Amino acid sequence: MKRTVAIVGRPNVGKSRFFNYVVGQRISIVEDTPGVTRDRVYAETTWRDKTFTLIDTGGIEKETDDVILSGMREQANIAISIADVILFMTDIKQGVTSDDMDIAISLKKSKKPIILVCNKSDRIGEPPPELYEFYNLGLGDPYPVSASNALGIGDVLDAIYEKFPKDDEEIVEDDKIKVAIIGKPNAGKSSLLNKILGENRAIVSDVAGTTRDAIDSEFENEHGKYVFIDTAGIRKKSKVNESIEKFSVMRTLLAIERADVCIVMIDANDGVTDQDAKILGEAHEAGKGIIIAINKWDEIEKETGTLEKYRKDVYNQLSYAAYAPIIFISAKTGQRVNNLFEMINNVASMNSLRVSTSVVNDVINEAISVVQPPSDKGKRLKIYYGTQASTKPPTFVIFCNNKSLFHFSYQRYLINCFRNNFGLEGTPVRLIIREKGE
Repeated sequence: MKRTVAIVGRPNVGKSRFFNYVVGQRISIVEDTPGVTRDRVYAETTWRDKTFTLIDTGGIEKETDDVILSGMREQANIAISIADVILFMTDIKQGVTSDDMDIAISLKKSKKPIILVCNKSDRIGEPPPELYEFYNLGLGDPYPVSASNALGIGDVLDAIYEKFPKDDEEIVEDDKIKVAIIGKPNAGKSSLLNKILGENRAIVSDVAGTTRDAIDSEFENEHGKYVFIDTAGIRKKSKVNESIEKFSVMRTLLAIERADVCIVMIDANDGVTDQDAKILGEAHEAGKGIIIAINKWDEIEKETGTLEKYRKDVYNQLSYAAYAPIIFISAKTGQRVNNLFEMINNVASMNSLRVSTSVVNDVINEAISVVQPPSDKGKRLKIYYGTQASTKPPTFVIFCNNKSLFHFSYQRYLINCFRNNFGLEGTPVRLIIREKGE
């Protein structure tokens, strides 16, 4: 299970510099002007073989009418709600300020693990005397670090690691299928959630961008147990101006990461747009099960063959996701909404399918006998054997004599053979090509 760590604190205490050092690249802007990091920045990093998402946020200011400063405060609050561990950064040279006290009180209310970091501790050796003042925040032992000189950062990362649940303490939710409802604004995501739940759980509005946060709703029926994650719509970057809304994009991406199955909502009136393709691409790259839901189908004028023509057009524009089933629904009237559950169950099952090595090799040998592997300049590709490496999505490792001969077209052919034999509807399939001995 992937974890999330949020770095919060006042402006200009060194959050972005710490973030950049940990993730190993200069992603956040580092400048001595308070409030430079107005929008969230996040990246994956690994410490002691545990991968987690690190979030940098703008500084938390006092309540204010300033749009930018209030937006920064709001995005920091969202980061706190997302995070599994909170890293509270302070400035040892400035000492404990009233703002630090206010932030500490707020963080305690979150009931989440908090690591107190005192940045700008530039001396090696005994802890500086100024450190002891920070015990007044009531957050336990403070960690002195220097983000600019890379001092003490390893101790903080060790503390983060210790706050994560151990592998045998991980929360198991294998009886619930997590479903993220994603799509551009106003495609009907909240309406679908409300129709499924039978109540107005999410705000529904014709104003694009009403749903700011990802909302989890547990649901159980005769088909199984589910956790539906409604999300803010993802707009084109050129249209994303508010810092809160930019943070909503990140919440959507994290919702995709948490999900087993993603329902990609497409407005039937608009057809497939570039933004729809991008959103679906995020789920595809994340290896999630995918269902394409064409919403507002009741508003389309129909004649003979309208549905099949529409389906063909969708696959033409989303050719890389031709494995994803399409369902035509109306979240408003409930048309075909009940059919989603069997589709969700099947896609989740295919995404987590595991196949024995002997069966994998039977399929490979049959595929080779039908279509010979490619050759180049007298050298022919030889496939020795294959095995399934992982699930979610199904990932197969194929061992061969020469990776350079394993053309993309033949990889696609093998993937199609796996699909024909194992089903694998609604899930990406990945191949890892290795030469014998690797």
